[in-house]
Amino acid sequence: MEYMQVNRANGRAANELRPVKLTRGVMKYAHGSCLAEFGDTRVLCAATIEEGVPGWRKGAKAGWVTAEYAMLPASTGKRCKREHANRKGRSMEIERLIGRSLRTVVNMKALGEYTVTVDCDVIQADGGTRTASITGAWLALHDALAMWVEAGKLERIPLTGQVAAISMGVVDGNTLLDLDYSEDSHAEVDMNLVATDSGEMIELQVPASRRPSIASVSTPYSTWVTRVSPSSSSFSAKPSPNLPKRDRFILAGFIWENVEV
Repeated sequence: MEYMQVNRANGRAANELRPVKLTRGVMKYAHGSCLAEFGDTRVLCAATIEEGVPGWRKGAKAGWVTAEYAMLPASTGKRCKREHANRKGRSMEIERLIGRSLRTVVNMKALGEYTVTVDCDVIQADGGTRTASITGAWLALHDALAMWVEAGKLERIPLTGQVAAISMGVVDGNTLLDLDYSEDSHAEVDMNLVATDSGEMIELQVPASRRPSIASVSTPYSTWVTRVSPSSSSFSAKPSPNLPKRDRFILAGFIWENVEV
């Protein structure tokens, strides 16, 4: 499939990711940690495992995975206030998305009565902070669970798959993958895709004010969204063989060797 030539930052093609780097084990005391970098966006993800589960979960003989998200004051061009008691609605919405995404691939019964909290702190924001958070959070979660297995507290890692996420949108009439802030801030449509390594779509987020008809979403979306049922809450996605390996990493395979880890 041919892609329209567009002028993007760093000379990227319409269907090209920013440089992606996932650095593991960056925190001494976290059970699992990852610094996720998508271009100039950087998110520090730390997973902590604690014994016990929330009160409403007791008696279920199953664990729980949750997440928290925040942006550090100097993470953007203009200082944002540190969040305390009055949490921002955006932060709460994003951390719920991260938690939902991670729980999709966790066998809660196999986890046992442990609670895993993944903290995602944006230290530099240049678009795609929630998708970078999800991708880094999965790796931090994996390493935390692996540590618990090594400590003899779990028999095996209770994960059923990998999770990663990416943004996409329509900017000045062009469909683009992995938007940076300069693109996202004036996009006609911006979307976030969360999917597993098997190609199953977990969630497709489109702001109501910018929601397009699926029919209007063409290249590069049409290369990987192969079937969308308007009556279904789930989507099936497979990568196009025409997509470069770097794109297939995020859009379907989430093949970790295609990024710097």
